[in-house]
Amino acid sequence: MRCQQNVGGIDRLARIVLGLALLGSMFAGLIGVWGWVGLIPLATGLLKFCPLYGWLGINSCQGCAKKESQ
Repeated sequence: MRCQQNVGGIDRLARIVLGLALLGSMFAGLIGVWGWVGLIPLATGLLKFCPLYGWLGINSCQGCAKKESQ
């Protein structure tokens, strides 16, 4: 069975923090509407899946990488 997750560990945490920081900055009035871009890293971090990673063949999820190599 193929693992559907390709974002894991520190990568996931960094995406969530970045997404929340961008959205928080936007709502605080520090940046403009570009803060909505924060939804992308936030969503990919929470869902543990990045479509761009899939397209490029990148997988930072340690558990899934082990399952696929077996």
